[in-house]
Amino acid sequence: MRAELVTTLKRKATDIIAQISEEHEPVLITQHGLPAAYLVDVETYESMEARIHLLEGIAKGEKAIKDGRVVSHDEATRRMSRWLD
Repeated sequence: MRAELVTTLKRKATDIIAQISEEHEPVLITQHGLPAAYLVDVETYESMEARIHLLEGIAKGEKAIKDGRVVSHDEATRRMSRWLD
């Protein structure tokens, strides 16, 4: 991953965004020598968001199992049948 100064981003935003869109590689933006932000293309961002939501769902399911909030397969099928019909 490459890094760019915020001043470079200001001057070359169009070029940097075009490269990010083509290469799908994030760019670290630094300000005063410190990391300030990551710049990513839309496809990568949306993919990361989808993964985060999936992982959150899995974590909630694992917590439900740990807490004993489970139902049998037959009960789950019965409850879901109203959405599947």
